[in-house]
Amino acid sequence: MSNFKIYCKSILIPLVLGGLVGLFTRGSMDYSMLTKPVLAPPGYVFPIVWSILYVLMGISYALLITSGTNNRVTQKSYYAQLIVNLIWPILFFTLKWRLIAFIWIVLLLLLVINMIYQFFYQRKNAGIIQIPYLVWVAFATYLNLFFYLLNR
Repeated sequence: MSNFKIYCKSILIPLVLGGLVGLFTRGSMDYSMLTKPVLAPPGYVFPIVWSILYVLMGISYALLITSGTNNRVTQKSYYAQLIVNLIWPILFFTLKWRLIAFIWIVLLLLLVINMIYQFFYQRKNAGIIQIPYLVWVAFATYLNLFFYLLNR
């Protein structure tokens, strides 16, 4: 497979899956009705940020594939965090399980740290590209906790 196809596939997988989850949860999003914690951004920021992060996620993963440094441990780390990432909005918005969603996002944060470690170990720039994702998930963890505390 050409590098171009690898990059396209690697970028499209998280983007399409994230978009599908967004469509699935769209009807149950109650963000505007929640009491918001300090620093909570307006709702329109989230799809923009997540789209950028999914593109960066795909680029990092493609870097590993095209350099031949991708291995089973790295694959499992990448797909585990992606699956946990995609389930979180269902827990938070559709099911409205804010406390479970908080525990889930802490798990996601740990998985992202592990993924970055794996990526960095295989190819430094693949790990570095994921730093914005780590920062955003840490911020989302703060938001989730305070949404739970302010809206129970």
